[in-house]
Amino acid sequence: MPDTFNGGGVSDLTMLQAINEVLHAEMARDDRVVVLGEDVARNGGVFRATEGLYEKFGEQRVVDTPISEAVIAGATVGLAIAGLVPVAEIQFLGFSYQAMHQLAGQVARLRYRTQGRYDPSITIRAPFGGGVRTPELHSDSLEAQFANVAGLKVVMPATASDAKGLLASSIRDPDPVLFLEPLRGYRGIRGDVPDGDHLVPLGVARTARDGDDVVIITWSYQVELACRAADSLRSEGLSVRVLDLRSIVPLDIEAVTEAVSHCGRAVVVQESCETGGFASEVIATINDECFWSLEAPVTRVSGYDVPYPVGMLEDLYVPDEARIIAAVRRTLESG
Repeated sequence: MPDTFNGGGVSDLTMLQAINEVLHAEMARDDRVVVLGEDVARNGGVFRATEGLYEKFGEQRVVDTPISEAVIAGATVGLAIAGLVPVAEIQFLGFSYQAMHQLAGQVARLRYRTQGRYDPSITIRAPFGGGVRTPELHSDSLEAQFANVAGLKVVMPATASDAKGLLASSIRDPDPVLFLEPLRGYRGIRGDVPDGDHLVPLGVARTARDGDDVVIITWSYQVELACRAADSLRSEGLSVRVLDLRSIVPLDIEAVTEAVSHCGRAVVVQESCETGGFASEVIATINDECFWSLEAPVTRVSGYDVPYPVGMLEDLYVPDEARIIAAVRRTLESG
């Protein structure tokens, strides 16, 4: 299914503005949509993602919760059973540890546990990722842990347009979706965003740069860095494709297979710790689906297997253009 929009114009928006716009639009479109989380109502959210919703839709549909991630996640289950469409915000993804028993044990299992009696139309938004000098537990990339929770979809936009289109699709999806937003992308990523109704299907990857020599496979803000790396290498005559997964659950296996089979070489980039990160799953998929097309071992670029560091060390931890370029060079020189 291709991306769809109403055929109107476009607006130049930041990712944050695109998220705010679609929240307004979805609440206006469907009066079952309710928004809940810490400071999302009167304060408009810590990053102002929910600004204006309280004033427009009122206290019955935009609700400030206690400082309890377990309460936020658990409340979405009851709201969904009651026939509403909850859109919850966990203020930072690292705080989701406090709600894991609700997310994994309740939200993800609602359809299975009730034998399909209820549609768990639940969307849980959470920012994450490095580059903004946050305190502890604010920047952790935990997407692989949630990819391992059967029943959850995990969506990770890399552009302002996709933030709008993927969030709209997530809210309308009948299954629970964890919608992860890059902190650096809120105001650091902007672009043309279709006006009006705009949907991007879940589970369909996007080719962010075309290329033939090697493909960089990544998601979220690392797509931005991968594109910069590809552009830099292009000036040297190297043809580097960038595949933006958009969602890791569902994973677009067909797009991964096509890109790797075409290029013969691949680099997978993630922000999270190396061990057990989702890059490992991507590499396993490559080995399963197109091993005989590989001309060199797949290279992985990750954070390190240490707790997320303090701000002064952050730049040494998070993958950057230089590390991605070095990985591409190694891959092209091997095999």
